[in-house]
Amino acid sequence: MKFIRAAITSVGKFLPQRILTNKDLEDIIETSDEWIVQRTGIRSRHFLDPGMGNSYMASRAAMDCLNRAGVSPSEIDTIIIGTISADNVFPSTACTVQNMIGADNAWGFDLSAGCSGFLYALTTGAQYIESGRYKKVLVVGSDVNSMYLTPEDRSTYVLFGDGAGAVLLEPSVDPDLGIIDFANRIDGFGGPYLIVKAGGSKRPATLETVKNKEHFVYQDGRTVFKYAVKNMADMAVSMMERNNIESHDLDLFIPHQANLRIIEACARRMKIDLEKVIINIDKYANTTCGTIPLCFCDAVEEGRLKKGDKVIIASFGAGFTWGSIYIRWTMD
Repeated sequence: MKFIRAAITSVGKFLPQRILTNKDLEDIIETSDEWIVQRTGIRSRHFLDPGMGNSYMASRAAMDCLNRAGVSPSEIDTIIIGTISADNVFPSTACTVQNMIGADNAWGFDLSAGCSGFLYALTTGAQYIESGRYKKVLVVGSDVNSMYLTPEDRSTYVLFGDGAGAVLLEPSVDPDLGIIDFANRIDGFGGPYLIVKAGGSKRPATLETVKNKEHFVYQDGRTVFKYAVKNMADMAVSMMERNNIESHDLDLFIPHQANLRIIEACARRMKIDLEKVIINIDKYANTTCGTIPLCFCDAVEEGRLKKGDKVIIASFGAGFTWGSIYIRWTMD
């Protein structure tokens, strides 16, 4: 039986129009451009206007992806959306997006894995293609992080932005190209260190939870940084080793954009120059599930990817969750 390999055949993105620079934040919270850049590498971020919702961004990224490919929404078999910020507790963002773009023949679901959500969704979508039952799977990473931020916590307010990216998965015409390998991990030990404490079934919204500001993101920055550097780098290096990829053979590394220092530490562990790393955290900040697909888009638009390139992607997120994927690029 012939093996079917999944390939990324198109990319798309959407970023809200409203941009907040570090200078803008100086008027909102006690911080400075120098302080933010030195510690994070971030210079600006996009915020979605209130009331528009995650589905607004996800649907536009999805249509950008499909339009670039010349594919009709009615051709899509499955929609998988990595997100932590759905419009509602239910229905899923995938249901809303399916209706908004007119993907009448698709089914789909949301996938929650913190900042690793898109990476998990991509590996899941690839397996649907590999099964032979589906020909076109739309994978979206989209998050409205601004809904979880408060200016009263400057340690998190400066870190995040809103944005969405999408990729189209189809069977590869070349069995040597496409998504070659992946590995994903979780460790629930990390749950308390990066969390929105209230709003779920354990602590539903009450006057007390609102008063205590438990609906905003809480992060133990030192602990998250420590585990992110180790686990993301370990996974990326392991992916290289098990696929016999030497540092000089790797064409591009696409990491989750959480902190420039984490990205630089991973590159050092992988023994690659930063010229081989996609970095856009300076423009977009941490868009959680949006970071990696936005990197794909930027890499394509900047001409940094060519057919046959060896690409490693890696992510780390709340949970803790982390993983890595090895791709032989298929788009010209």
